[in-house]
Amino acid sequence: MRYKVLLVGNNKATIEDMFLHANNILECQSTSSRFDDIVCHLKYFQPHVLVYCMNNETRDTMSQLITIKHTKLERKTPFFVVATQDDCDELRKMSADFSDVDLIKPITALQIADKITDYMKRNFKLKENEPMPASDIPVTPPADAQTQTILDNIDSLFSVMPANERKHILVVDDDFRMLKLIKRYLDDSYDIATAINGKVALKFLESKMTNLILLDYEMPGENGPEVLEKLRANPVTNQIPVIFLTGINDRKKIQQVLALKPQGYLLKPIDHDKLVEAIENTIG
Repeated sequence: MRYKVLLVGNNKATIEDMFLHANNILECQSTSSRFDDIVCHLKYFQPHVLVYCMNNETRDTMSQLITIKHTKLERKTPFFVVATQDDCDELRKMSADFSDVDLIKPITALQIADKITDYMKRNFKLKENEPMPASDIPVTPPADAQTQTILDNIDSLFSVMPANERKHILVVDDDFRMLKLIKRYLDDSYDIATAINGKVALKFLESKMTNLILLDYEMPGENGPEVLEKLRANPVTNQIPVIFLTGINDRKKIQQVLALKPQGYLLKPIDHDKLVEAIENTIG
């Protein structure tokens, strides 16, 4: 089976290598470093492993992941850290039991995939496509009373943190290469969350909001028009701007796209400059 892996962190090179070289071994998904995005992907993507790819991370980001690890998981998810030895040591000072496995750089995507596969086979017996049941995996308690006090109060600390001023974009596409490409195009300017189908996107939007949705027109299951229809029927989401991504280059089909009244559409393959221009014209 292919284990599901959620990738998070600032080491974009490692994340791209995982999609490029390890996606035939693992089912990879990435998310932004936003607290809500990570929690949502853990809940709905239900990865077998979270891989934290560190690179010049802020202490706030590390603290958020520690919070998620200890207080937000419905079931125990192993956390792997890909980082330099110094970064691993710094993270361990903040939380001694945060990382289940440290993978010290330099390390290749295939080596990471092998480490994940070996770890899962040694520690968990899973049937094909079966998530890890919470009842089978005891949650490790905090190391001491001081740690517990920090965890009891950390949510209130985040409630007074300054809001992230970067605008948020949700990209919905069943092609992981397209998700990776758009994330690379936009990561420096926007917070990006990704969804591999309409169902995941709609689940995400049940509890989180976004400034813009980039929506693939043709997907298995619920296609783009069906997803847009549900968005427009929901008073909570009916004002979210939507830009279609479509490989259709037929005049009649494009007229059908426009009849749905999205804020725009972009033809695949996606051109970087046109994508940025369309987003800036829509949300700034």
